[in-house]
Amino acid sequence: MKKIAITLFFAIVTQSVIPCSTFFINHNGQMVFGRNYNWVAGTGIVCTNQRGLLKTSYKVPDGSSITWTSRYGSITFNQYGKEFPTGGMNEKGLVVELMWLDETVYPRADERPAVGVLQWIQYQLDNCASIEEVIATDKQLRITASTSPLHYLVADANGNAATIEFLQGKLVAHKGNELFFPVLTNSVYAESVQHAKEAVQKNEPVEGSGSLERFAKACQMIQQYKSGQKNTSIIDQSFNILEAVSQGDYTRWSIVYDITNRRVYFRTNARPTIKSVSFSAFEFSCGQAPLYFNMNQSMRGEVSHLFRPLKTEMNLEIIRQTSELSKSQVSVPAATQEAMALYANLIGCK
Repeated sequence: MKKIAITLFFAIVTQSVIPCSTFFINHNGQMVFGRNYNWVAGTGIVCTNQRGLLKTSYKVPDGSSITWTSRYGSITFNQYGKEFPTGGMNEKGLVVELMWLDETVYPRADERPAVGVLQWIQYQLDNCASIEEVIATDKQLRITASTSPLHYLVADANGNAATIEFLQGKLVAHKGNELFFPVLTNSVYAESVQHAKEAVQKNEPVEGSGSLERFAKACQMIQQYKSGQKNTSIIDQSFNILEAVSQGDYTRWSIVYDITNRRVYFRTNARPTIKSVSFSAFEFSCGQAPLYFNMNQSMRGEVSHLFRPLKTEMNLEIIRQTSELSKSQVSVPAATQEAMALYANLIGCK
């Protein structure tokens, strides 16, 4: 991977695919969303985000900013500063997660305001309760063209999921009957489905760890679980799937969102014991201080009570650590790091 300087502080830019995997399971009234996050740095914090906050997006080169008031509280996973998550779930049960996709082509500049790929996630968690609402925001804003090529898997508490891709400058979503498998890796969804159909029908072990193989393997394991072939809990099975499609040391985080019960389970490569947090443990009303938890701690089980107020110094420290660990792939100037940390201070109650 080539070393590239970041000119937009909310963008993560690299020249090679970082293989991530996501999936959604809706079975017997239980809904979960699994996610492997692969990157060269494993630093990260879990953040709480309040409802009722007035926000203006960071100005990007090819579009105006957009202002909104967050409707929902959320819990997010962040490496490059609060308000710029790699994924998360809001209190309505909406989950949004990103993955790399080389084929991505974002829309050209038009009259819509533009945001970066990470702030796009926070915008959705702040404003949307369903996959339909997420898709509808394409009329209101777009992702800046000068950023990383990504696609997204989203799911909601209504039991619906959708893939969101940007191909040839247009948003392409698969949902409902068009969503054959609620799985996404690092290939265009339509191509992934064609590859997986044969593997699932044969029900033979899938070899390999490429994007198409990981997609097929996750599809197969979900089908086996839903057909009653696995006598494990849906949370345990989700971690089993994530383990099966992991990429060794590059898989820094494994996350399972329990949408039904509004809980989040996670483990890291550095600290593999499973920890969990519950939405019911937090107050998301405006005026409450944002809280954080460093993901790489050695405890296990429920950790909601260990969250602490997030200060600018801690926000900056995580950004600095992440930037240092990933400097062979991404260059983040010191001034940019400070801007990333200070951005959250510009946000307050409406």
